[in-house]
Parts: sequence; structure tokens; C-alpha cells
Amino acid sequence: MSTMAPKYDNLEPAVKPGEKKRRSADRMLLQIIGYTALTLFALFCIFPFILVISSSLTEESKIIEDGFQLIPTAFSLEAYSILFKYPQEMLKAYGITISVTLLGTFFGLFLTSMTAYVLSRKDFKWRNHFSFFFFFTTLFSGGLVPWYLLIVNYLNLKDTLIVLILPMLMNVFYIIVMKSFMSSIPEAIIESAKIDGASDFQIFIRFVLPLSKPALATIGLFIALGYWNDWYNALLFISDSDLMPLQYYLYRLLGNMDGMRKAMMAAGAVMSVDIPTESLKMAMTIVATGPIMIAYPFIQRYFVQGLTIGAVKG
Repeated sequence: MSTMAPKYDNLEPAVKPGEKKRRSADRMLLQIIGYTALTLFALFCIFPFILVISSSLTEESKIIEDGFQLIPTAFSLEAYSILFKYPQEMLKAYGITISVTLLGTFFGLFLTSMTAYVLSRKDFKWRNHFSFFFFFTTLFSGGLVPWYLLIVNYLNLKDTLIVLILPMLMNVFYIIVMKSFMSSIPEAIIESAKIDGASDFQIFIRFVLPLSKPALATIGLFIALGYWNDWYNALLFISDSDLMPLQYYLYRLLGNMDGMRKAMMAAGAVMSVDIPTESLKMAMTIVATGPIMIAYPFIQRYFVQGLTIGAVKG
């Protein structure tokens, strides 16, 4: 008697030609609906930005008369000429913001990933206690006055570049997200690295970080956006004009323009039109968001890269 198991070559039922055509038509219909919905959603997202660009290139009088238009009816560069009236101060503010963003993103992402890696290790018996301490800070705050006194009186960081980096260096929410991602990395990779004699820091640098590229890219982008858009810390701790970041510089410029407009309105309402307040706001938006939007496509490719490299092959 033969002990060989019977072979089943064709276990799947045969698909009829008509059914195959129907499946192909359903798939094509689904793709058409999906691409149409995504295209409409993309246009819906691009529409406000086009409106901002158009308004920044429109005369102030036309904005007041006709409102915001998609196509400039009266082209004008007056808002940009006012914005770049002192190019050295603008470039200096750009330099401060770029330096703070790069340094803060690098150190913030490094410390966040290291903290998340330690909290994700199951062999660290105190990880739940430390996780609770981190989470507790999201529920209660020490308050603005103690925080200000700590930065100014005890750490003496006022009017320094560090004061723009240190308060936003670590975010508990980012640590929790990174910890959840690192917990999904197979333990077999870490155990095999330990068997080969790798230290914890070597495992973190050579194995955990490359496998965490999607989380690093996402959290890194959030940290960079936080530093790029920050003006509140500069408002509290920066009085030196040479250390003003871009957002705070634009904030003060807009405040000065509003003050001039109110003063001119007090002198005579007819003169208030000479200051392009609305178009200047739109021009500030372009100047503030332009560089980060240009850098976004280069970071986006890391969002989907490495999603499957953590899988353990049999």
C-alpha cells in the first residue's frame, strides 16, 4: 500500500470568463471612485493655499472691495516689499528658526526615541512606573509662573538660543507613540543581537532605529513643525532682536502694522487704506509656510519606507 499523500493541484474552483470580467469591471469602478475622491480631496486642500497666494499678490483696496479672489484682479507686490523692507532682519530670523528647528528636531527625536526604547523593553522592570511618571505630567502642570521663574532665575537661559530649544525638547505624547511602535519590533531581533555580543546602545543604534524609520519620520516632522511655528517661547524669554525667530519676528511686524493702522485711523480714516494689512497677512503666511512645505515631500517618502522590514522570516 502506498503511504504517499494524494496531491491536490487545483484546489481553487475554476473562475468563469463572465465572472472574471465582472471582477475586473468592479475593480476598475472602485479605482475610478477612489481616484476621483482623492482628487477632489486634494483640490479641496489646495484651494485655501491658492487663495492665500492670490490674496498676497492683490492690492489691498481690491481685497476690501471685492473680497478674496482665486485670481488677482489687481496685481501688487506691495505686501512683499513691506515684508522684505529690511532683508537682513528677515534673513536673520530665518537663520534662527532654521537653526532652532534642526537642533531641536535632532536632539528631541534622539531623546524621544531613546526614552521610548527603554520604556518598550519588557526586561526593564521599572518601565511601568516610569511610564506612569511621564503620563502624569500630561494631566497636571506646574503653571506658567513657576516655569518662567525656573527658566529665567534658576537656569539663566533668557536671551539664549537654548531657551528656544529646551522647553519643547521632549513631548510625552510623542514618547508614547514611539514606545507603541517600538514594542511591535520582534524580540527575536534584539535577542539575536544580544547573543552576538551587542550592547544595549548598539542594539538601539544599529537595529531599533533603522526598523523605526516610519515612526521617526512622523514624530520628527511633528517636532520640526512645533519648532518652526513656535513664537510663544520667544515672546516670553527673548528680548534681543538678534535672537528673534521667524514667527515671532512676523508677529511683531504685524503688531507694528496694526498699531500704525490704528494711529492713522485716529488721524483720518481715509489714510488707513494705505497699509496693506490683509495682503500682508497672506504674504506672511507664504513666507512662514513656504520652506516647510518644500521640505515635506523629501520627508514623506520615509512614512511608507520600512513598514515591512521588521518582519521575521521563517
